[in-house]
Amino acid sequence: MIVSLTMVRCRKRFIPFALLAMALHRRPMKQQKGCSFWQLVGSGKHGTFSLKPDWQQWGLLAVWDDRQAFDSFYNDSFVSRWWNRFDREKWTILCEPLQSHGKWEGKEPFGDVNIQGYEGPVAILTRATVRLNRLKNFWNNVDEVSKLMRRSPGYIMSLGIGERPLYRQATFSIWNSLDDVKAFAYGSKEHSEVIRKTRDEGWYSEELFARFKPIACTGTLNNEDPLKGQIKLNEL
Repeated sequence: MIVSLTMVRCRKRFIPFALLAMALHRRPMKQQKGCSFWQLVGSGKHGTFSLKPDWQQWGLLAVWDDRQAFDSFYNDSFVSRWWNRFDREKWTILCEPLQSHGKWEGKEPFGDVNIQGYEGPVAILTRATVRLNRLKNFWNNVDEVSKLMRRSPGYIMSLGIGERPLYRQATFSIWNSLDDVKAFAYGSKEHSEVIRKTRDEGWYSEELFARFKPIACTGTLNNEDPLKGQIKLNEL
């Protein structure tokens, strides 16, 4: 199993085409061979959950049977050709699942995986559907946690992605090690308090937490490689 995340940036004049793609790309993705799960996503402006969308940045998260299935899609598919025609930049990272807990739209997209003993850079996906009556609680706590994450030792980068504004949100982040992730998640009083609130107040109707081993990447966002000088991965 291979997990891909591709983020594309379009010119401002092509924003209508980006919005159109969110509808048009559903059919070819449903028919794409070797793809067991996919989500077309928008992007937040601050690298995490955000009320401010980045209308120029969009993405696709997908799960592939193997590398051959991904390569076939990436090199010759309707979606990929659309990206090459209308988008100014494209950045893709490939990962292998290490652990996954929870569901995404009722599915376990990364399987029942629990690989122990991995050491090295790690990618983290945190995704949630926020209950409508808990939206205020959620958004009142997001900014401080986001700032804390970006200041944390071992933090490399993050992307805010989501299927629906306000209530279906996800963060994809990359860290130097799993120890750094644990230190951020459980070592800070602020973040531990937010975790407690999510449980005690029942913020989410569905949530998923997954860890991945980054294996390859290519491309740029905002005219730079987000991982340059941080970690070294294979080229696609």
